[in-house]
Amino acid sequence: MEGSRAFVAIVALSLAEASPSLTLPQWRVLAIVNRHGAQNLTAIAQWMGVHPSTATRACDVLVRGGLLRRREDPVDRRRLVLTLTPKGQRFVDAMLQRRREGIARVLEGMPASRRRRLAEAMEEFATAVGDAPEPLGRAVDWVH
Repeated sequence: MEGSRAFVAIVALSLAEASPSLTLPQWRVLAIVNRHGAQNLTAIAQWMGVHPSTATRACDVLVRGGLLRRREDPVDRRRLVLTLTPKGQRFVDAMLQRRREGIARVLEGMPASRRRRLAEAMEEFATAVGDAPEPLGRAVDWVH
């Protein structure tokens, strides 16, 4: 459990440095849309495991902040979809870079052989929970 707390701390610190007013649930919304593309509010709520009204409130803040765009679904105009704005994409890209740098700083203190085993274990973990990991070479340049 210490490992998961360490990863959450890295994300929380990166988020606090990038945008002190953005919450972890709001970051999750951005990360979901970044990873999976345009989403409707029902899908966002399901991904987050929250009531749709909770997802709506988080998305409303992000729309007002210019990080998300809400528009009609081109396939079904009765539905709304959420996509990242250019500002939102820049924010997500910067957050992911901060996270990588934070993890790299921590891992620099580990021997290379242990970093490799950790990277492989994390890929297996992500696969087990149904989240395809980034290719090993890109996600964990610090392994080598």
